[in-house]
Amino acid sequence: MEETIPFKTLHSREYQGHKKKVHSVAWNCTGTKLASGSVDQTARIWQIEPHSHGKVKDIELKGHTDSVDQLCWDPKHADLIATASGDKTVRLWDARSGKCSQQAELSGENINITYKPDGTHVAVGNRDDELTILDVRKFKPIHKRKFNYEVNEIAWNMTGDMFFLTTGNGTVEVLAYPSLRAVDTLMAHTAGCYCIAIDPLGRYFAVGSADSLVSLWDIKDMLCVRTFTKLEWPVRTISFNHTGEYIASASEDLFIDISNVQTGRSVHQIPCRAAMNSVEWNPKYNLLAYAGDDKNKYQADEGVFRIFGFESA
Repeated sequence: MEETIPFKTLHSREYQGHKKKVHSVAWNCTGTKLASGSVDQTARIWQIEPHSHGKVKDIELKGHTDSVDQLCWDPKHADLIATASGDKTVRLWDARSGKCSQQAELSGENINITYKPDGTHVAVGNRDDELTILDVRKFKPIHKRKFNYEVNEIAWNMTGDMFFLTTGNGTVEVLAYPSLRAVDTLMAHTAGCYCIAIDPLGRYFAVGSADSLVSLWDIKDMLCVRTFTKLEWPVRTISFNHTGEYIASASEDLFIDISNVQTGRSVHQIPCRAAMNSVEWNPKYNLLAYAGDDKNKYQADEGVFRIFGFESA
């Protein structure tokens, strides 16, 4: 295990390129590339070296005709990435060439996307609370399900035999996969659940809610182990670090909280200037990418994201 440098000595760097605000940031499986998706209808791929200082080159993924709301990398392939957009399409891209290799036209405005951990399927949620599962190779829908409640972020467990939906009712719906049979309804929060993250060691999952709490659940017993209480606004985005020791959470509070998973205690706050939309830890290093509603002094979107965890600014 690498020696952990105390968070308080670390710095953030800013990455500029998008013309409007960034909705989503995500690292590839090797931790060498970061993708950002924006309201400007593009995604960008950035090559990030944890110990370098140079100018970062980025490539632009162009083709969507509406906001790129969420993106996710193939968990088994460091250069394949899927994007979900309000233009009703889901697209698969090669991050080396910047070319779109596959696209699927779905029925609504897509807001959430996630890969099955073995890389074979992609799940997409839209604004009409419909879930579509795509077979990645053929890039065709294999399951479709409409829910009669608000469906927010979605995730598979690490083995891919359970599927989680966070809902506007404050529940987490647990489905068997691939049957999508309802297995459990967890009464997780007193207000809507917005986001979910799976612990990389497979012990827990965490849920962020409009009640400003993050709850930590034992994945075997499906019981709540503890809550993280540092934020005061609806929790929009959460992420576990690669060792499973820390969880980052963010909201409209003007800081990102980093808490110790085992003790529940807050260990660091990263100040930010705006509400956050996306935080994600690198899968190999303690580098945290984050993006929000940053505006410049003329109240126009800045289109920036930042990465925290560098030893120099």
